[in-house]
Amino acid sequence: MSLSLSHLTSSLAIKLSPRSSLLLPNPLTLTLPCATTTRRSRRTFSHISNRRRLYSSAATTAMGDAATDTAGMDAVQRRLMFEDECILVDENDLVVGHDTKYNCHLMEKIESENLLHRAFSVFLFNTKYELLLQQRSATKVTFPLVWTNTCCSHPLYRESELIEENTLGVRNAAQRKLLDELGIPAEDVPADQFTPLGRILYKAPSDGKWGEHELDYLLFIVRDVNVHPNPDEVADIKYVDRHQLKELLSKVDAGEEGLKLSPWFRLVVDNFLFKWWDHVEKGTLQEAADMKTIYKLT
Repeated sequence: MSLSLSHLTSSLAIKLSPRSSLLLPNPLTLTLPCATTTRRSRRTFSHISNRRRLYSSAATTAMGDAATDTAGMDAVQRRLMFEDECILVDENDLVVGHDTKYNCHLMEKIESENLLHRAFSVFLFNTKYELLLQQRSATKVTFPLVWTNTCCSHPLYRESELIEENTLGVRNAAQRKLLDELGIPAEDVPADQFTPLGRILYKAPSDGKWGEHELDYLLFIVRDVNVHPNPDEVADIKYVDRHQLKELLSKVDAGEEGLKLSPWFRLVVDNFLFKWWDHVEKGTLQEAADMKTIYKLT
């Protein structure tokens, strides 16, 4: 969900990554309140064939477009837009390929090629059961300066983050990004302490050009942590209890103070968060977990 990126030289050639031509069954996910269960693939990195990058006569045009698109980004964002490879999945969460963050967040690509990538959203509570929120930095490509849950990003197409068993790949990615965005050291958030509660599928345009189309893993964790936000990623942070979050929602709905929430966070708040908060306080998060269902939210 977050995009963070660096230097794009004038000689950069855009690599066009072909996606798998596998014939896949029709997706079985439905819009709430209906949801269908899906049988998850146990594919690991070794089962996914390496896809060679192809260069074509369109590369020159693509490079020019990309240079224009990224002109307003800071150096870190430009670099990661093309270096980081997101995991492409179908609507049953089966891995079908990989592509750059740049391509995965272009609404033109999302709409024309139905690009869907795997993502995660971390909800970190302290031992007072307050939820840590962040305000995304002004330099974010999608949804700058909106308030959202603790950390939102993507597992990358690398062996450690493609591990399907016990959602370990997504947990590893969450641990990596909590350090990158909030300076939370890995020892404060052990991978085995994340509780995956569910998966959602949503699409959200940001500004007409950029947007999100994600199959998002919702990870909860209760830990007291040391937080040192990275200003390239995060503009502000705060812990909120239930009442304070409801006050924030009221201000957002009233259009006060220019406050906005990320679309994925709002979907989770409206559909799941407060009932799951009960389980946070009772220490019964596992009872709330449903990793067999993919909820298609709008």
